[in-house]
Amino acid sequence: MNKSYSALKQGFLCCRQCHKVLPKKPQHVIQCPRCQSKVYPRIPNSLSQSWALLISGFILYIPANVLPIMTLTKGGVIRTDTIMSGIINLANIGMAPIAVIVFIASILVPALKMLALAMILLATQFKWTMNTDIRMQMYRMIEFVGRWSMLDVFVISILLGVVKFNKIASVDIEPAGLLFTIVIILTMLAAMRFDSRLIWDDINEPN
Repeated sequence: MNKSYSALKQGFLCCRQCHKVLPKKPQHVIQCPRCQSKVYPRIPNSLSQSWALLISGFILYIPANVLPIMTLTKGGVIRTDTIMSGIINLANIGMAPIAVIVFIASILVPALKMLALAMILLATQFKWTMNTDIRMQMYRMIEFVGRWSMLDVFVISILLGVVKFNKIASVDIEPAGLLFTIVIILTMLAAMRFDSRLIWDDINEPN
């Protein structure tokens, strides 16, 4: 006979702010006596909110990579780059290691992050028989690597500061810069709004 060791099924809740363990009460929402935060058995509408944010990120990801992200004006010559053309330019001028880093951080990581989160959401929503440990490791990896997806934005910010004092050259951020930033923020919020405890809700552990 299997018995679940889930805290919720044992009649306990955990505050997501201060992690105080509280006994479950008849009302759906209770207030944490320590930090006064609202404590829910599970984040309300977690899946639907994560899906909405993730799909919005998917939609904006395409124009963020197709539209120009930066315009460099130097000596009267104007050069406009997308993320990919900037990577190719770095490789052509002998900066292949940096080009690889930018490609991984700005193209590969955001795409894999969104695909991995979509897989987790699908597996949770439709109760796929996907290994729960793998799903949890994927979710933790998504949270860990998400911050590195802002590399392009940081590079452009540094360039803006560097060339600001140079009368010969100037750098301007193009629409893709804003779109790319929004994509990263949306995917980060999608991961934050997903309640990872849902992964374990239907799992029974042996007695």
